[in-house]
Amino acid sequence: MSLRRIRAGELLALLGAGLLIVSLLEPWYEGQLGRLDAWDTFGPAVILLMAATSAALALVISTLTERSAALPVSSAVWSVLLGLIAVIAAIVRVLERPDHTTSLCVGAWLALAGAVAVLLGGWLSLRDERTSLYEPASPEPRPRP
Repeated sequence: MSLRRIRAGELLALLGAGLLIVSLLEPWYEGQLGRLDAWDTFGPAVILLMAATSAALALVISTLTERSAALPVSSAVWSVLLGLIAVIAAIVRVLERPDHTTSLCVGAWLALAGAVAVLLGGWLSLRDERTSLYEPASPEPRPRP
């Protein structure tokens, strides 16, 4: 496991996963009933946000532990897909007001920022075309007949 393998895309996805985890612990809405967090208003959007968090964490862990690029690339593809879905879910959560709440709190905005960071982190990790840490194979040429 080498930390040199982590690139900007993976760091951004990790930051997004951290923001999403913190957002689940912070209040999302405020209203007559008091402050409501994600667990009080649990629904499909929260599940989609947790799926994007899992994909971002899988991207970082696979980048750190795998020797080949196959698993990190597939994790990046899933991070982009689930990150896009999470951005849509976070936008819906920002626009909707459950249980007659009157205002948004920091949790909803952190979830939106985290979902965007997961999406951009997965996208950047797919776009990064730096050479790997390993020397490219250079076979000896065959002798000519």
